[in-house]
Amino acid sequence: MNARVSASRPAGRVAKPAAAQEKPVAEWQLRLYVAGQTAKSAAAFDNLKRVCETHLAGRYTIEVIDLLVNPRLAAGDQILAVPTLVRKFPEPIRKIIGDLSNEERVLVGLDVQPAR
Repeated sequence: MNARVSASRPAGRVAKPAAAQEKPVAEWQLRLYVAGQTAKSAAAFDNLKRVCETHLAGRYTIEVIDLLVNPRLAAGDQILAVPTLVRKFPEPIRKIIGDLSNEERVLVGLDVQPAR
């Protein structure tokens, strides 16, 4: 399940005059660590994709890292359990462990909406 999903802004935008330029949209860089193509890994990816499409449409990238293929990559983000979602940007870095099925918990964990 080594995949990279990108939903960033389209390339080749035409620059606007300085006075008419809009504030750039925040880019969300997410990394999902999994261990093989298990049901839990697939559920985490599907749940994450659904949350991103609903709340961050066009402003995110997801990098899926399979630790069975690249186990050394776990050290960089100090991954102790899988699946783990790491929000690399915007800073600060945040982590969510599990299958990401609780949408409210994911949104709060990513700081997309404030905690109630």
